[in-house]
Amino acid sequence: MDQRSDDVCGEVCVHDDAVRRVAGRMVPDETLQRMAELFKAMGEPARVRILEALSISELCVCDLAELLSMSSSAVSHQLRVLRTARIVKYRKDGKNVIYSLDDAHIVGLLKQAEEHVAE
Repeated sequence: MDQRSDDVCGEVCVHDDAVRRVAGRMVPDETLQRMAELFKAMGEPARVRILEALSISELCVCDLAELLSMSSSAVSHQLRVLRTARIVKYRKDGKNVIYSLDDAHIVGLLKQAEEHVAE
């Protein structure tokens, strides 16, 4: 019994021109790896909520915990993941540690993701 799926090619046929054109424009493997790590770090709802809050204002861990109804330790854990991925940064202000987004690109990613899921 021959089972075919309508979501794969019916026969092997490589379009060499298209493959060469695309291969010449793809980013290097190291960059792709870093991109995958970025998306992985952003792939947890609690971290996306933190990023959304930080896209509005810089906040300390206590502020984020209150705002998101999470424990300070849970927020700190999520921030550590985001910091390792260079998505957020922090600064000391007396006894407080204030977090913010690392750069404006993160706001753009969040807005594009929101627009995409709204379609």
